[in-house]
Amino acid sequence: MSQATDAGEGRAGFFDKERTIAGPGFNRWLVPPAALAIHLCIGMAYGFSVFWLPLSRAVGVKAALACLPDMSFIDTLLSTSCDWKVSTLGWMYTLFFVFLGGSAALWGGWLEHAGPRKAGVVSALCWCGGLVISALGVYSHQILLMWIGSGIIGGIGLGLGYISPVSTLIKWFPDRRGMATGMAIMGFGGGAMIGAPLADRLMKFYATPTSVGVWQTFLTLAVVYFVFMMGGALGYRVPAVGWRPAGWAPPQASENRMITQRHVHLDVAWLTPQFWLIWGVLCLNVTAGIGVIGMASPMLQEVFAGGLIGVDVKFSDLNSVQKSQVAAIAAGFTGLLSLFNIAGRFFWASLSDRLGRRFTYYCFFVVGALLYISVPWSGHAGHIALFVGAFCVILSMYGGGFATVPAYLADMFGTQMVGAIHGRLLTAWSAAGIFGPVIVNYLRDYQLKNGVAPAAAYDKTMYILAALLVGGYICNMLIRPVRDEHFMTEAQLLEERRGAHDAIGPVVQAATAPVGSGATASSSPAVAAAAWLAVGIPLAWGVSMTVQKAWVLFK
Repeated sequence: MSQATDAGEGRAGFFDKERTIAGPGFNRWLVPPAALAIHLCIGMAYGFSVFWLPLSRAVGVKAALACLPDMSFIDTLLSTSCDWKVSTLGWMYTLFFVFLGGSAALWGGWLEHAGPRKAGVVSALCWCGGLVISALGVYSHQILLMWIGSGIIGGIGLGLGYISPVSTLIKWFPDRRGMATGMAIMGFGGGAMIGAPLADRLMKFYATPTSVGVWQTFLTLAVVYFVFMMGGALGYRVPAVGWRPAGWAPPQASENRMITQRHVHLDVAWLTPQFWLIWGVLCLNVTAGIGVIGMASPMLQEVFAGGLIGVDVKFSDLNSVQKSQVAAIAAGFTGLLSLFNIAGRFFWASLSDRLGRRFTYYCFFVVGALLYISVPWSGHAGHIALFVGAFCVILSMYGGGFATVPAYLADMFGTQMVGAIHGRLLTAWSAAGIFGPVIVNYLRDYQLKNGVAPAAAYDKTMYILAALLVGGYICNMLIRPVRDEHFMTEAQLLEERRGAHDAIGPVVQAATAPVGSGATASSSPAVAAAAWLAVGIPLAWGVSMTVQKAWVLFK
């Protein structure tokens, strides 16, 4: 590390990037648990539906108190004397993912210069501060405060927290880019497995005859999440430029033309055809999966109805007890999909290190399309195991798509600004968050209105989703290496690294470097083990809760 860099670090503030540059001997395995600590907290966005039913009777407590039929939509939003509808509360999901993509795209470039520690702290303040504002909104029964708090401010925290570790992990694990990003992004999928059952227990603990316990739960989660997220943010370290793992050498251009060792600037990358083709790859893959996630429970119930409990009865003819049994099985199906969504993020992203990113996405699109086409047949034939199995694989590839795309971007555009480029790409997620539910929900409603039986209402939807994956296959097929003129020159790269406050030094092999000091954290295996336990224990608890829920399917 140069003397100039050392002097700069002495003037840098505690949260500045210069203070996070790791010295020699830093244990890179301390970085993934730091990323997981943040992703497991913001991943609760997926589990917010656990609040909808309690909030739909926040005023009535025991039963929902409906608004007067002559009240306008604005009046129902501002009223403190009647309860919100679940459909109104559900807009939180749209706000989450629109502002996640928007903030990641808008501030991704700032993140590359500010560093992951500062971005992680801002994410914690936004996500947890949004929960506090939402608690005030529930307490005063003002849904606009909830939308502003968790939806907008929290959504900004989601975007910054989601992309904060991407560039850092890819630089620490150039030999296993997919595995590294898969570990972190797995946490976002796993956040709901921890947060949803925890929130359910907290609401029951805080519930009183006059309160459903939601605002108290929001405040408790805000405190718990803030502690974990700050711990993760302070645990981030970035490698000095030139650092590489012991014994690893970058692949030669002749070995794999789809993996570059050069770098494209953010302002150039998003104007290339490669960026927009990968945007289409992610958008189409996510659109196909995200609509299924939202309709998984009713879809299983309506397709198989009494067949789930061994009774040959249509869904509309089930009695209340039978519907309760069917709903429990459908909840288990949803839990099983969550497990495959999370496991797929690590499995497919790690596998992409061997298969290559492009071939991995080919697998998603070919296998996914075939599975979607098979779903109507397995549903009408009554093959529950095949139906469930198809969607488990589909959801594993949905999660795998999220976890693999950062490494795909690093392969194409280099690692210097991959976090910012990834932030721009996440607008594909925002778009998919609109397209997916619209395709699945509105097409279902249209068919039901036209007399199609509930068991057959999803057939055309599955064929449309398969067609989307064919479109993704075509986008993936068209991707070619970035042209030479788009890469930064050596002078431009040096200028960008100076602006990003990167430490520039000679190539350092991890195994031969002495243990450093100052910005370097301990390289002791015990410290790494403790960091992994801090995130592993809550994740294991969440998995166990989900497995118990999913076990109903196998009884």
